[in-house]
Amino acid sequence: MAAKQIVIIQGHPDPAGNRFCHALANAYLNGAKPSGHSIQVIDIAKIDFPVLRTQADFVQSEGPAAIKQAQHSIQSSQHLVIIYPLWLGTMPAYLKAFFEQVFRPGFSAIKSTDESPWERLISEKTAHIIVTMGMPEIIYRSYFLGHGVNSLEGNILAFSGINVVQQTLIGSVDSVGDTERQQWLAKIELAGRAGL
Repeated sequence: MAAKQIVIIQGHPDPAGNRFCHALANAYLNGAKPSGHSIQVIDIAKIDFPVLRTQADFVQSEGPAAIKQAQHSIQSSQHLVIIYPLWLGTMPAYLKAFFEQVFRPGFSAIKSTDESPWERLISEKTAHIIVTMGMPEIIYRSYFLGHGVNSLEGNILAFSGINVVQQTLIGSVDSVGDTERQQWLAKIELAGRAGL
């Protein structure tokens, strides 16, 4: 197995760093590093950036230095691991604001011709989305149809040319016991070892 350039996007907005999402990121790191993978971590809670409010902000401005660094890290990676909690059926607002800053026109896609209106600028990259949630995972997939995760996959990642190879949804996270949490951490460590 060839070593990969991997970026972990820690999407939990709590700067305390003691949530299960942080434990999952650490488990992935624990698997990936001994396997020779090169890892960078983007912790959105530690990045200060403004919320985009106008089309001009989105299209014309370049974003702060921390956003440019995140873009560079993503561009130079082969694989993304995106970890976040499900809030109100989707990603936390601060993570969405981060993606709006990063995946701007000119970084993720550009207008092309009338026949093919958008040209994807990010290619040959894969992603693994890991989401924790309070509800059972089966309810989120069957009743809510996984709309928030599918929106990230289709409207942001796939639109830019990133192929999601795995979704890991961890349900009932507030009520599971320590044994089940350890099982999830072991699974994510294995994913890190494989670079998935």
